[in-house]
Amino acid sequence: MDTLKLLSRSTGLRKSRQQAQHTTPSSGQPTQPQVLRRVDNVAKSSKKRKRGDHGLSSLDDGLGGLDFFGDAANASSKPAKSSKNDGAEDEDNLEQDQTVSSVEYVVQTPTDEEVRATLKQHKLKVTWLNPATSQAGPKRKGKNGSNVKVDKPALYPHPLVSFGDMRQRFNLSSRLAGNLDDQGYTAPTEVQMGALPLLLDAPDRYLDSHGDDSKSVGNINLLTVAPTGSGKTLAFMIPLLHRVQTRRHSDEDAHKTIVSAIVLAPTKELVSQITNEGRKLAKGTGIKVTQMRRGMRLATSQAANGTTDPATEGQDLSVKVDVLISTPGLLHSMLGEEQSSANDSLCNVRDLVLDEADVLLDPLFREQTLGVWNRLSNSKLSVSLWSATMGSNIEELAASTIRDWRSNLSSSNAEAEPEAPFIRLVVGLKDSAVPNVEHRLVYAATEQGKLMGLRQLLHPASTPQGSGAPLLPPFLIFTQTIERAVALHSELLYDIPAEAGGISRIAVLHADLSDTARDSVMTRFRKGEIWVLITTDLLSRGVDFRGVNGVVNYDIPTSSAAYVHRVGRTGRAGRKGGVAVTLYSKEDIPYLKHVANVVAMAQRQEGSSNKDSGLQQWLLDALPKLSKQEKQKLKKRGIESRTTRGKDDDPKAARRTRISSKPGFVRQAENNRKGAVIGSQRRAQAEAEAPSEAGDDSDFAGFD
Repeated sequence: MDTLKLLSRSTGLRKSRQQAQHTTPSSGQPTQPQVLRRVDNVAKSSKKRKRGDHGLSSLDDGLGGLDFFGDAANASSKPAKSSKNDGAEDEDNLEQDQTVSSVEYVVQTPTDEEVRATLKQHKLKVTWLNPATSQAGPKRKGKNGSNVKVDKPALYPHPLVSFGDMRQRFNLSSRLAGNLDDQGYTAPTEVQMGALPLLLDAPDRYLDSHGDDSKSVGNINLLTVAPTGSGKTLAFMIPLLHRVQTRRHSDEDAHKTIVSAIVLAPTKELVSQITNEGRKLAKGTGIKVTQMRRGMRLATSQAANGTTDPATEGQDLSVKVDVLISTPGLLHSMLGEEQSSANDSLCNVRDLVLDEADVLLDPLFREQTLGVWNRLSNSKLSVSLWSATMGSNIEELAASTIRDWRSNLSSSNAEAEPEAPFIRLVVGLKDSAVPNVEHRLVYAATEQGKLMGLRQLLHPASTPQGSGAPLLPPFLIFTQTIERAVALHSELLYDIPAEAGGISRIAVLHADLSDTARDSVMTRFRKGEIWVLITTDLLSRGVDFRGVNGVVNYDIPTSSAAYVHRVGRTGRAGRKGGVAVTLYSKEDIPYLKHVANVVAMAQRQEGSSNKDSGLQQWLLDALPKLSKQEKQKLKKRGIESRTTRGKDDDPKAARRTRISSKPGFVRQAENNRKGAVIGSQRRAQAEAEAPSEAGDDSDFAGFD
């Protein structure tokens, strides 16, 4: 805290008393786990209740008496915490784990009207994407009159209102429930309220009203779209660990399974984060959660059974895991190197999770992701896809991939499982930024203006009235390319005074760094040793920095999804006070429309009463619209003048986008001086290397 005060004093961050009391994401724990705002005009049950009646008037009031959006939950509503030593000797006995005292947990079944009211209140929408013909809704024509669309039925699963109810409702083991309690999880977020019942409950519980064919299905395929920082990792990790543990108790040969579940994520940083969270939840359960690394190989069935080749004993580096977490490229390359043993290792995989699925199914990772997916041969495979942004093309690709995988499996296996329901869960509005973050668009005209605006964020001499909350460290700065991230780091390296830590407080992180250097930067940033971290879109996906106070888009994102994920690094888990600043220049105006639309939508969701603080409508109308081809080109290549290709095609535009605070004439004068010095050195070197002529020329004194 002393260093923070020193930085505030040295950089001139003198604020009024009202601004000093401004809440930031790093100031403490969130008071409410939900990300979305409460909707007051929710349809409640028409059944009246007299004073003193203990019936259910609404699901939130009846089940445990939790107040999700209040300042504090009722202390009496928290389930009694079991002792750590209670039942320690019988942890491996599933029947003992399933025994729950009726005194501790009293859960009443809500009515359908109460369930629908609660789902509407928390903005949860569940849809069955592949219903049979008998269960599908009425057909209707498309916009062109030729395509026939089928209305997909809506589902209303009973939401989870407290983690304490999971033991009785889903037979969750006492050890896993204890780990949740030790981590401080009490009230679930919206995505956990909707996703956990879908993944842990039997499908016939919420598909009963749409036919009886679903009763023979033991699992589902789930596509979840939820805001950034809403707890998606916990929502898919709990069912994974529960299923692995259940199979261990029900199947005698489960201990021979090499890999039971696979989680794919696009970046190494996200893979490491998921692994750490999984290990915390699996502590004491005997479930092995492992991160895939270079050189790692999966064990074969012989090694799992304890029979190994004596010739290779002591040299075998293969591992046996329960939950394998990896990037698609690393796992796909390993599978390509070991064809036969890999097929043997993955034959029992029952769960596949795609975190940030829209990126994994993007052309950049699609080949590797589908390569891993198609190698899984278990007919009972359950697939779940998770992201904050999921376009209709990704949804269609996922559905077609599931159908193709199932048809290929059916052709080679006569005893194919019935088609699993494909369900979509949407939390809030699709492809929208979190509303609890203050979004700002700042026009800086030129590249030098952007650099000046960034320095004003670092050293605000004064804060104009109505300018919003100040941007306080720690915060992230995003650039378009690695070269620009390195250049910006060099430019800002000495902007933090030595008294406040100097160059140790600012760092850069990109894919060209070694794994050791990337891990070191991440560790220092999480510890608070680094206050300003400059990076590319490498850190825009999934990485959880709970104390980040703001995000600066030094270069505008190349798509609306990229903006949603970038600004999602702040305001995690409903924390308020985060700031997202987007600096744009004259060259960025043709590409700003998609960002402005997301900002306007987030401000409408936030419901700010001050019209002047929001994005003005005239700006939205004045910004040019991009065609579909231009959007695809922007997403693939970014702004050309800021890339290596753009420097070769248009050197003049590349010079205008150079990150430097020096004017052009100053740089030209410096280049002229450098050229003169280099020319002088070359001439001196040439004169020294020239051979001296022999004869009387050395004594020549001129003509008479």
